Amino acid sequence: MVQTTNLHQKVEKVESGTLLTPGGFQSGGIHSGLRYKKKDFGLLVSDTPASAAAVYTQSHFQAPPLKVTQESIEKEGKIQALVINSAVANACTGKEGLKNAYEMRKMIAERFHFPEEYVAVASTGVIGEQLPMEKITYGCETIEVTKNGASDFQRSILTTDKCEKTACYQLEVEGKTVTIGGAAKGSGMIHPNMATMLGFITTDATIEPELLQKALSQSIERSFNQITVDGETSTNDMVLAMANGYVDHESLSEQHPDWDGFQYGLQLVCEDLAKQIAKDGEGATKLIEVNVSGANSDKEARIIAKKVVGSSLVKTAVYGLDANWGRIVGAIGHSEAQVDADACDIYIEEQLVFSNGTPCPFSEEQAVEDLDNEEVTLSIHLNEGDGKGTAWGCDLTYDYVRINASYRT
Repeated sequence: MVQTTNLHQKVEKVESGTLLTPGGFQSGGIHSGLRYKKKDFGLLVSDTPASAAAVYTQSHFQAPPLKVTQESIEKEGKIQALVINSAVANACTGKEGLKNAYEMRKMIAERFHFPEEYVAVASTGVIGEQLPMEKITYGCETIEVTKNGASDFQRSILTTDKCEKTACYQLEVEGKTVTIGGAAKGSGMIHPNMATMLGFITTDATIEPELLQKALSQSIERSFNQITVDGETSTNDMVLAMANGYVDHESLSEQHPDWDGFQYGLQLVCEDLAKQIAKDGEGATKLIEVNVSGANSDKEARIIAKKVVGSSLVKTAVYGLDANWGRIVGAIGHSEAQVDADACDIYIEEQLVFSNGTPCPFSEEQAVEDLDNEEVTLSIHLNEGDGKGTAWGCDLTYDYVRINASYRT
């Protein structure tokens, strides 16, 4: 483990950790026939009922699996299993789609002897197609879960992703090691509003559902909600967290001395996964990080950061190695935040390119070299207050058009 930071206590990243590193979780993933060859059906199970929290897409066309999952969590705030399929989103599928989502829940509940409301459901893939239930049934009846099934699960949830996305951090609660792990998928349709794509977080901490919900929502505001690939929000976006209490300690609350450490560890997991999603944007060649400081508030700083990283003109400029700071100015200029143009400083990596309302001399050669890195940082100092915010995205390439022009084929 490598120490990353301290916030009232040490939080460490587990470099090889997964969503199964926390105690008391198992998972699996198989090929059920929904896709041509790749794994397309996954299952995550807690040894015991776990406190559950989730944040969902704000799309008006929320998919049936999300409705079923919300119903499950609202029943007791507990979840013991998550079943997911890729390839078919089961979105915009009407009453039949909702019936099929309930059927997925029921089949897993009956097979593993869980109450139905202890099963969450998720789907991802093409919108508007009904689930081929014979293949879903095969998946539900065949899949097995093990303590070594993290990678199988992580592969089963992918669509146009180029790689698995996983993160894991540990901290101490009352002198005992608590682990927070996670997995996510997402590559296109990334511009979340209160959630993002699909993210699943596990922890062996002891915490009540309502406090887990609060911690998750706060973490998402500074992580998943601060990424954008293409400005599009999906019908199926969801982040689900499960805390099974495998580590025996006093239930976490905001008054607990280790609360801040847990909150920070959860945020690190969310932020790590969010950055992996942004970096793996469809057709992307590099991750763009935008840091904003000196804003009137953290909220306004986050608004500006996300506006800049989401600008198609900024994204194409980075792809083309064009140090056109005017694209950054343009994005800041029509954000919803309050900005004094004459007080704003803009940096491309370490080079100041704009200050006090006027251009600054800088090395184009160095800028091209900086923009050619796999990770590019743009910094904006507003010099108005103490607000800070960061957002992540990726460059916009020809491959993005190619991938999405043929998504269904």
